[in-house]
Amino acid sequence: MEAANLTEFQTRVDAKPPADAEKYSSHAFNANFAEVWVNDLTGMVRVKRFITATGAGRILNPKTSHSQMIGGVNWGIGQALHEESTIDPRHGNFVTRSYADYHIPANLDIGEINSIFVTEEDKIVNKMGIKGIGEVGIVGVAAAVANAIFNATGKRVRDLPITPDKLL
Repeated sequence: MEAANLTEFQTRVDAKPPADAEKYSSHAFNANFAEVWVNDLTGMVRVKRFITATGAGRILNPKTSHSQMIGGVNWGIGQALHEESTIDPRHGNFVTRSYADYHIPANLDIGEINSIFVTEEDKIVNKMGIKGIGEVGIVGVAAAVANAIFNATGKRVRDLPITPDKLL
């Protein structure tokens, strides 16, 4: 702006979806695959490998997009195996109020995570073909872990988190 000797800059952009946009779904989507190891004596579960494949249109920043997906997978593994809010039935207060009581995954709880973006060109969602990926990284992660545990043990657990006592 200094080079152009400008002190202010204003712009106006009008963007409207195409007339036939309501005929299409323009959301990001993904598929999740988990490999778990289950100790048959202790019931402890370890997610050894996790792969998430995401279709999110044109990816503007691959590094941060992959980090977003990996973070969502970590969050989903925590949902599947660790995190549980316990409420005191007498007073209605949360018993798990700190990290000392509320378990979240640590480095040793998380195995290899791979994030893949599906090449996709979607000119219906917008002219640049960009879709949001905010929460899509966590969607389906707990279900993928639960299905992998079922495939490994034959036990279907539908109540999260999946703790050793539910598998033994």
